[in-house]
Amino acid sequence: MFRRQILKSALLVSTSQLVFSRCVDALAIAAARHGGATGQLFDFAWLKGHARWLAGSPYIATPNTLPIEFSKMGYDQYQSIHFREERSLWSDADLGFQLRFFHVGSGFMQPVSMFEVNAGKATEIIYDPTMFDLDDSGINTRYMKGKAGFAGFRVQFASNWEVDVAAFLGAAYFRAVGSDARQYGISARVLAVDTALNRPEEFPRFTAFWFERPDKNSSTLTLYALFDSPSVAGAMRLSLTPGGTQVMDTDVAFYPRRAIERFGIAPLTSMFYYGKGDRPATGEWRPEIHDSDGLSLWTGAGEWIWRPLTNPRDLHVNAYVDSNPRGFGLSQRDRNFDHYQDDGALYDRRPNLWIEPKSGLDGGWGRGAVQLVEIPTSDEFHDNIVAFWVPTDPPKPGQELLFSYRMHWGMQMPFASSLGQTIATRATNGGMPGQMLTHPAGRFAVDFAGGELGTIAKNALVEAVVSVSRGQVDEFVTAHYVPQFNGYRALFEILSPDDSVEPINLRLYLRLHGRPLTETWIYQWTPPAH
Repeated sequence: MFRRQILKSALLVSTSQLVFSRCVDALAIAAARHGGATGQLFDFAWLKGHARWLAGSPYIATPNTLPIEFSKMGYDQYQSIHFREERSLWSDADLGFQLRFFHVGSGFMQPVSMFEVNAGKATEIIYDPTMFDLDDSGINTRYMKGKAGFAGFRVQFASNWEVDVAAFLGAAYFRAVGSDARQYGISARVLAVDTALNRPEEFPRFTAFWFERPDKNSSTLTLYALFDSPSVAGAMRLSLTPGGTQVMDTDVAFYPRRAIERFGIAPLTSMFYYGKGDRPATGEWRPEIHDSDGLSLWTGAGEWIWRPLTNPRDLHVNAYVDSNPRGFGLSQRDRNFDHYQDDGALYDRRPNLWIEPKSGLDGGWGRGAVQLVEIPTSDEFHDNIVAFWVPTDPPKPGQELLFSYRMHWGMQMPFASSLGQTIATRATNGGMPGQMLTHPAGRFAVDFAGGELGTIAKNALVEAVVSVSRGQVDEFVTAHYVPQFNGYRALFEILSPDDSVEPINLRLYLRLHGRPLTETWIYQWTPPAH
């Protein structure tokens, strides 16, 4: 279930050489100031104050002190460790939620402190190796007490105790499910720091969690988290409500220690290996492999934009400038099993994740950009897609930055345009057979459906409006009705102005009598080497 997450965590540790902060020391200081770990007063205001205090202190790295056998665990060995369900938090109470914990090991080597909050007071959840079935792991448990700990946790809901609704494991990553599919896929995290710059990315880490004991009939679980890294400390409050679409109301306070060049709010992390028309020459038999197939944007001006994802030859970073965005998300629009043919990974059931901004600086998110990072990958086991909001003004040391947003996890996005939507993008090399081209050319077929596309007269003069950042659009641009999907297909070709492999940005929408019929399709095409 956490195969790619484990590989990712191990990769981050090995490539970034990260050493995380002394959570235990920080919490010991905090506990001393508030009367001890058992029964200490707790609320979000206290946690924000503690994060601010932490950010005002030098970041102190500490080496890993866990027994060496934990770091040597392979994937299968780590997966053999099972939390005993009867030891779940609140398993002895008639409540709507239970929590089960992950053990340290493999790529998850930093213990995370856990606390229960009841009536405004926090009590530490003490690690005990007997909470876990370690028989098949090969780990000697005789001397483990005090030498190991929790790496993260899973959330179960009363509708089905056998499956998760959310899980928090690895750095500051977490995942959730939506709808009856109960399928994991896309991940979120609390912050992206200097992603895709010419230096190692920094990964803030959750160092402690507090779980607010829910009321007997409550369908919402509220949890709090402290996170830390060399550049920033902060606090998060998250209230999750499972359902057909799982909702997470999120408040985050950031306290930078230094100026941060790329400060990514509400990061989304997914995987795109290949889609329609770009299957790699590796003998792979499945038609498509991806957790998400596009980035959806609802701009502050009200425009709906769809950006299909790609697996580029080289690292691509695109920024879509906006002011007070209404929302953005990574989506798996294609829900047809035949397009994946994977009855194990079930890519057709992977959840979407939509970010709905609530408030930030000056009551909105202000000016900035949704940035999309596409990283080349040669397999489906590494998340290679990242999207986040970057404010125009980079944070400065000593600031308090407050952001609130709602996360929607599910098969359907919570908001949708009344216009037609992109349902497929296909690209191939252009040019007529036998024709000699002076420069690379690309040919595109983009399908739109929904809105009023299926109801307008079939002989209506629907136009495809195409623009490019450089190069030339062929004069024969067409849009025609396709009864098989009750929508329209736009066909066009572009010619690169030179032999450069510099990407070309494309923009397309359909209109009738000057009136838009569809959302705006944008794409980044990299000409083939000529």
